Amino acid sequence: MGENNSLIQRLEKAIVNVADFPKEGIQFKDITPVFLDPQLYRDVIKALADFSRGKVDAVCGIESRGYLFGIAVAMELNVPFILIRKQGKLPPPFVSEKYELEYGFAEIEMRQGQLQKGQRVLIHDDLLATGGTTQAAAKLVESQGAQVAQFSFLIALEFLQGQKRLEQFGAPIYNILNYQ
Repeated sequence: MGENNSLIQRLEKAIVNVADFPKEGIQFKDITPVFLDPQLYRDVIKALADFSRGKVDAVCGIESRGYLFGIAVAMELNVPFILIRKQGKLPPPFVSEKYELEYGFAEIEMRQGQLQKGQRVLIHDDLLATGGTTQAAAKLVESQGAQVAQFSFLIALEFLQGQKRLEQFGAPIYNILNYQ
């Protein structure tokens, strides 16, 4: 437990809050300083991987900041990494899932056939906010016959209640930092 508290304190110190970015009223969590400290980055990867060790067969990362940790977690677990991208970025064949944003809709895609039926999948992103993108990613995983086994995030903004959108998948949710 002490080791995890130390990691939390080190992350809290590294992450920079940027007011009114990308628009007024948003407190952006800048994770880029984590990459300036190789030991901190390694410790984050270890914590994320330890949550999933022996419990997943693949990691899906959500574009783009989900790749920054997701690929390293997949390597640590020695499992495949599958990209989930914004619409129009992947060559066919792909599957897509449309989801609602605050003002309008967006769509994400993954290559068809990269997940196998029955595979246990970790869906990773850097931050859980409202959960809409992650929910759409989970639907993509299920559309391929795979099982959403876990979700992981560096940060969860609990006040936005994104966890509630993910409850329908019955998968554990892990995040290192919580902001109330």
